[in-house]
Amino acid sequence: MKQTALAAILAMLAFATAANAEVETFSIDNTHSFANWEIRHVVARTSGTFHDMKGKVMLDTANLAKSSVEATISIYSLNSSHLRRDAHLLSDEFLDAHNYPEMKFVSTGVSPASSETGLMTGQLTLHGVTRPVTLDYQILGIGADPWGGVRAGFKASTRINRADFGIAKYGINGPVGNEVSINLLIEGIRLGPDGLPVKKAVEEKPKVISYPMPAIVQPAVQAAVMQPVAVQPAPVQPIVVQPVAAQPIVATPAAVAPVPPAAAPATVPAASLPVPAKPDSAEDQLRKKPKGLPN
Repeated sequence: MKQTALAAILAMLAFATAANAEVETFSIDNTHSFANWEIRHVVARTSGTFHDMKGKVMLDTANLAKSSVEATISIYSLNSSHLRRDAHLLSDEFLDAHNYPEMKFVSTGVSPASSETGLMTGQLTLHGVTRPVTLDYQILGIGADPWGGVRAGFKASTRINRADFGIAKYGINGPVGNEVSINLLIEGIRLGPDGLPVKKAVEEKPKVISYPMPAIVQPAVQAAVMQPVAVQPAPVQPIVVQPVAAQPIVATPAAVAPVPPAAAPATVPAASLPVPAKPDSAEDQLRKKPKGLPN
């Protein structure tokens, strides 16, 4: 009787251990995880993302209904590819990031439709308001990464009404729609019991060091090398010097500078020349004759 009870206890412990072994914890890698959103603008669509996400995914591959998710997203990581629009969305007219810097999601239940897809319900806290939401999820896969760890990929989508969270600016008959489409792309890193990423042992391949072998010279080649090489002197060609034809020297007379013509004598105006005195007439001579002299 005691043996039967002991066996039953051991079997239950083994079953519980096996069940617990199926639960794996994945830490959300915020460098490869995104919360993408899309909303109406006038008649078109505008999209953006939140790229700073942290949290954990508790995945029970044996029973997906026991899986759970906790995630926190930084509101300040919003990016709509337009700086002025980002600043407007972060202002108190919309997300009011100063007072509500984070949004948070905590799952409350999982309803698997298959081994990869299903529905997940949870509580979303945004803009100071907490409301229930339902997401369509998909497990994209689980596999080893190039760095010795194990990663899992997840995808989920939902739609919310921003007015339900107190974000109603420009919503009623305005240019900005109320319904927001959300698409989550999550990459998780598997953690061990110590809470650190699991690292698989990487087998080191033995390093093979090869050295160049010395070249082996064949005897025939050596004999060919040892043969003396006769060098034929090049015939000496006579150098013929051609006489240079004498060029006649032609004396070129030196150029004679022309002699400038003699300067013409300066012409003196007739008015400035002295007029030669005319000889006095007999009558003039009589007038000049002193009185009292005999004639």
